[in-house]
Amino acid sequence: MPFEITNLRLEPGSILALYTDGLMALGGQDIGTEGSRLADSVAALYHGSRPPPLGEIGRALLSRAAEIPSRDDVALLLARTRALPDSSIAAWQLPADPATVAEAREAVTGQLASWGLDHLTFTTGLIVSELVTNAIRYAGGPVGLQLIRDNVLVCEVSDPSNTQPRLRRSRWTDEGGRGLYLVAQLTTRWGSRYGHNGKTIWTEQSLVSPTD
Repeated sequence: MPFEITNLRLEPGSILALYTDGLMALGGQDIGTEGSRLADSVAALYHGSRPPPLGEIGRALLSRAAEIPSRDDVALLLARTRALPDSSIAAWQLPADPATVAEAREAVTGQLASWGLDHLTFTTGLIVSELVTNAIRYAGGPVGLQLIRDNVLVCEVSDPSNTQPRLRRSRWTDEGGRGLYLVAQLTTRWGSRYGHNGKTIWTEQSLVSPTD
């Protein structure tokens, strides 16, 4: 189905609150009024030099839900933004040429070595190979490749297609179709998100070596 995308620029340390309209119905006011009240409540709870954890803020915001029965489901998701240094991000633009898959692996190997993450070279190389190959084969180019080093290693591959990748288990007689299944086995989490032009497949890997 068609979907609408909204871009917002948030400062580091901002709180993003996503909620269902069931939360807005608790006060008996219109959605606009209740939305403003929620924003004011978040600002009041987050004020100060040492703001409380998001879990504490969430429990405070949902306290009314326990007091006032709602006729609809109530859900609240809070996220805090933060910025990473440029040294923790590496990005490349790749043409729609199968020969660039080897170049992508080489670039990733060098970047992981500079971060001291050599133990992730083999698995990350396989992940990059599968995702970049699929992007070139099914979506064309250009293909964006990005590594993000945080508390986990994030690998992102972007392409101009809006087609959702599908994980399936291949039969032993199939010649292909195992790429995304392999990616899922090598990572702790993976998923996809859509943008104005295409999609991004992302994966997460633990930074800790299995032998540590």
